Amino acid sequence: MPEFDDLRDEPFEPEVLSSEIAFAGAVWDVRDDRVRYGDGEIRRQYVAHTGAVAILALDADGRVLLIQQYRHPIRHRDWELPAGLLDVAGEEPVEAARRELAEEADLVAAHWEPLVSSWTTPGGNDEAIHVFLATGISTAPAAHAREDEEADIRVEWVPLDAAVRAVLDGRMRNGILSIGVLAAAQRLRDRG
Repeated sequence: MPEFDDLRDEPFEPEVLSSEIAFAGAVWDVRDDRVRYGDGEIRRQYVAHTGAVAILALDADGRVLLIQQYRHPIRHRDWELPAGLLDVAGEEPVEAARRELAEEADLVAAHWEPLVSSWTTPGGNDEAIHVFLATGISTAPAAHAREDEEADIRVEWVPLDAAVRAVLDGRMRNGILSIGVLAAAQRLRDRG
């Protein structure tokens, strides 16, 4: 049986013949690229994304912090992990994660470790998200003012195994939440 320990995505950079902003948005732009590929040329449009972080906050009782908020593109109040954009110049992903946990849930964590990273939708955007495992959770010194969709965020501490079941049963379909809870469950299993 072959070993797959070195299985990984591979960088590949064909010649970009042109790259233009087709739409300049308030948060993200849409790029229109022409690329030399093989013996021909392809054209691709995609959302140029700043990148993001998400936090799998796990308390001493093995519960994961979930937030629920309205997401207009899907017309649902979906369950998510606290998350946010890498939109502060020079900010390291773990620092952005600390900031987002405080902003979205009024919490701080004593311990941080990388959990998993993912390209969310590589056929449609270039977003890379870095999910961190945060433990040693406590209340932040100050509450964060929220507006728009964040003003009515619902916060729940859910047993990790219940979150895993909800993902696998198709009751919670947020992709970042899915990879985060599944990765955390595996990480805890690996630690024994």
